[in-house]
Amino acid sequence: MTMHPVVSHEAWLAASREFLAREKEFTRLRDELSRQRRELPWERVEKDYSFDTAEGPAGLADLFGGHGQLLVYHLMFGPDWTEACKSCSFWADNFNGIDVHLAHRDTALVAVSRAPLTTLEAYRKRMGWTFRWVSSGGSDFNFDYGVSSRPGESEMPYNFGTMTVGPGEMPGFSAFRRGEDGAIYRTYSTYARGVDMLNGAYHLLDLTSKGRDEDGLSFTMEWVRRRDQY
Repeated sequence: MTMHPVVSHEAWLAASREFLAREKEFTRLRDELSRQRRELPWERVEKDYSFDTAEGPAGLADLFGGHGQLLVYHLMFGPDWTEACKSCSFWADNFNGIDVHLAHRDTALVAVSRAPLTTLEAYRKRMGWTFRWVSSGGSDFNFDYGVSSRPGESEMPYNFGTMTVGPGEMPGFSAFRRGEDGAIYRTYSTYARGVDMLNGAYHLLDLTSKGRDEDGLSFTMEWVRRRDQY
């Protein structure tokens, strides 16, 4: 067992109350950051994108499903892959069932990958996922939103060009809004550690004394497996 201070109940309460004050300050800072995020300028989506869906070909507007807002999870699954990225699969496990709640706040949730729809559907069945998942393999969507490299590219700028990665697929989240003028706008995108806040399992581990317990690994997510491979 790791050596750690063990104190009386009164001392534990005192330390917890002191830490609670810092947690409250963090919560206020997070609320302020969220407010600033909502005030970011919007980017009008000018290009027509096509997606393969279980209901047939669809455009970006169709993915809203009648709602005013759309959240897109850029899930790493290349056109020639047999499985989705194991880390993205870990994230996706956190999204099952929440689409119902999002819909009641005028928001649709869709995962988008470049793999063929038949491949996505088979993997979704294997994972037991119920959220909507569509293929962008026939469009520039993934390239334009900075999560896929084009054939022949040796590297790709990622996270708004703040880092350079090798060719392939990368994760991210993008938010869209349908304007009163009927146009579609991108309101926000996040990549890299920005998607961290969207993994509830990680935040539950953060509540424990061991935390994520990844310090001794060759890379932080070395331990992660697809849910049926543990």
